[in-house]
Amino acid sequence: MADTIWKKSADIDLMNSISADTMVSQIGISYTEIGEDFIVATMPVDSRTHQPFGLLHGGASAALIETLGSVAANLAVEEDEYCVGIEINANHLSAKRDGIVTGTARPVHLGGTIHVWSVDIVDDSDKLISTGRITLAVRKTR
Repeated sequence: MADTIWKKSADIDLMNSISADTMVSQIGISYTEIGEDFIVATMPVDSRTHQPFGLLHGGASAALIETLGSVAANLAVEEDEYCVGIEINANHLSAKRDGIVTGTARPVHLGGTIHVWSVDIVDDSDKLISTGRITLAVRKTR
């Protein structure tokens, strides 16, 4: 890819396979697209992601935000670096009872010590369900 922000290999199949047997796979998150400066994943709205009133759980939306932001940040640092989340926030704007939601992560700030990523979650009608930001610290591997 020309003019991409990714410094590590970004492969959808690999990203999905390393998520097997983690919370990511348990709640049905699946990576679907990698662009020059964004990553997209889907998540079902079903019994795995519902709260007791049958609506999409805010924690499930936060998990999608954290998952996308963390994976994106880790792909956007050098081979000898990794990122860890230090803060996340989410605003839940619309209710969703079923179907699939889609999250898209885009960078807000790609610094040498801090990354900030924005994630919008929409439904199949492109209605904004949740929006959030995750801040990550950039660390060196040992």
